Amino acid sequence: MGGTRGRRVVAAVGGGVLALALAACGGADADPGGGPGTDRTGAVPSTPAVSTATATDHAVDPPGRLTGARYYADLLVVSKHDLPASVVQRIKRLRDVAAVEPIGLSQVTLENRAVNVAVVDPAGYRRFTPDASATLQEAWDRVAGGEVAVTPELAKRLGKDADELTLGSSAAAPTLHIGAYAPQVEQVDAVVNRSWGADLGMPESNALLVNTGLAAPVSLRGPIERIVGDDASVQRQDTAARFGLDTSVQQTAVFTGGGIAEAVGTFNYTVLGGGRIAPEPSWVASHISTRTMPIIGSMTCNTAIFPQLEAALTEVQARGLADELHPSEYAGCYVPRFIAGTTTLSNHSFGLAMDFNVPGNQRGTVGEMDRGVVSIFEKWGFSWGGTWRYTDPMHFELAALVAVR
Repeated sequence: MGGTRGRRVVAAVGGGVLALALAACGGADADPGGGPGTDRTGAVPSTPAVSTATATDHAVDPPGRLTGARYYADLLVVSKHDLPASVVQRIKRLRDVAAVEPIGLSQVTLENRAVNVAVVDPAGYRRFTPDASATLQEAWDRVAGGEVAVTPELAKRLGKDADELTLGSSAAAPTLHIGAYAPQVEQVDAVVNRSWGADLGMPESNALLVNTGLAAPVSLRGPIERIVGDDASVQRQDTAARFGLDTSVQQTAVFTGGGIAEAVGTFNYTVLGGGRIAPEPSWVASHISTRTMPIIGSMTCNTAIFPQLEAALTEVQARGLADELHPSEYAGCYVPRFIAGTTTLSNHSFGLAMDFNVPGNQRGTVGEMDRGVVSIFEKWGFSWGGTWRYTDPMHFELAALVAVR
């Protein structure tokens, strides 16, 4: 694989051409419009984003050449927990189910967006990806070799020269070298092999891709729901292809990575109108609470962040910076919703983010946030949106759980 680093691979798709760039090492931020298929040069800086030893440590057997039938993922089953092999077999034996493929599916946050990362067996999973991706041998060799493959859409958010993906916001969050940019199945933004999944604490098989052959996917939803029970969701991928999510059924959020997974755990939710969601009441009762904080007053957030949030605000006050935060311009912490105009969960949905001084700190601007306040929040385990590629200077979010003594 070392001889292909930095090489650009182009695959024909229909009447056009889709660039599937095998990423070089190193990288820099770019404007939000950049991405694969625009202007990737394939330059190779001297130092890789992830060391060869680290990638090698997570290598699995290469998948070999693509053989056998290829499938479309008609349905996606997602559970809070790994699906037992007996459940997978019952689904596989259903009449009209042509093929299934177990994967692990969980979310990490990237600049206030939940990114869906799948743990896969490259040989089996690739058969469900679009043709341009399924036939790109080097992409799956790289995933097997310990690198991550990401969609062109995610790459645009990372920046057109990005070649690494950090799974979380904290300094300790793992960073993986991007080995390929290639389309994935609907609702998957990035894929890693099972060796990485185990080390990152991701579920191994809490999700299942299902091909229904010539049968309408909706005809299999009921039988599969009866097998998996109430804790899992069964989503139509044709609907997800059009709208980003099958909003007609409950969804499952499985939060992983970055050292803060224990603050979120897993929960099911339903989609409401206007971009809002409704997490299951049991999760809200056990994870969300309201407390009176220094300077701001009443705040409703994830219960796990209150000790360090209070410590940060107390230090802001002690250092004479309380006037730099305006309670009347605070816009909330726990706000269960999607990112505006998408079906991607916001970090506010987990109660892990808050917006301060909104009028003077709009997205895409430098903003007016006092840098002393920023440094205090960063000290207490929060990251600031003012440093993002597309800035959001009103926004602070939990990056790491910090012990408060």
